[in-house]
Amino acid sequence: MAFDYQTPRYIYVIEQIKTKINEGELEAGERLPSEMELAKQLNVSRNTLREALRILEEENVIIRRHGIGTFINKKPVFSGGIEELFSITDFIKREGKEPGTELLFHGAKQALSEDKMELQLSTDENVYLVKRVRTADSEPLVYCIDKIPLSLVGEDFHFNQQSMLQSLQEEKGITISYAKAEIKTIGYHDEISKILNSDKNQPLLILKQIHYDLHDKPILYSINFFRSDQVSFSVFRKRLF
Repeated sequence: MAFDYQTPRYIYVIEQIKTKINEGELEAGERLPSEMELAKQLNVSRNTLREALRILEEENVIIRRHGIGTFINKKPVFSGGIEELFSITDFIKREGKEPGTELLFHGAKQALSEDKMELQLSTDENVYLVKRVRTADSEPLVYCIDKIPLSLVGEDFHFNQQSMLQSLQEEKGITISYAKAEIKTIGYHDEISKILNSDKNQPLLILKQIHYDLHDKPILYSINFFRSDQVSFSVFRKRLF
């Protein structure tokens, strides 16, 4: 690959490693050489290499296992654009998998301070809480936490276990118009990582969303934990002139 000296060298390293993966020279699960050896192979400084590896780790292209080494991550099976408001059910079906649900809890709960802020609740309002594990071909994929103002749905809310958005529409006549989303990553979580059968060295992706109705009222606060070895998200960005 020809190197453009106007391009930062860590970008060059990132492109080189991704090319090796795409061409099969580096395979999923394969351990990378030591920093010293890899820097020598790519003819860059170790500081440059470390910056490239840091970014590749953020992108889930590689995974670092403390005391063991750095490995090429498995390519996620599921992917989607974060600008798209999708249901988990459709997200799974698009990849030709069969969606399933394991219901862990549903019912009225006292609202946390975070719930009150995100859903604009009064001091004494409660939420209807739903905890589920969504599966793809019977394999755990997403741990879902959904919270709705109890005053909107009542304690006897009968929701479709496959789609909360569809349930709100069909059972309560509430149409979700848009959502504000935030993505974060966390390391191993004692409860959720075990439920998702996620490796101790595998981070989780957290997608937090506040869903609004046609009148800009917050209706649903959802927190979804995804296995990062199975799921990736992208963002479509358009230049404004």
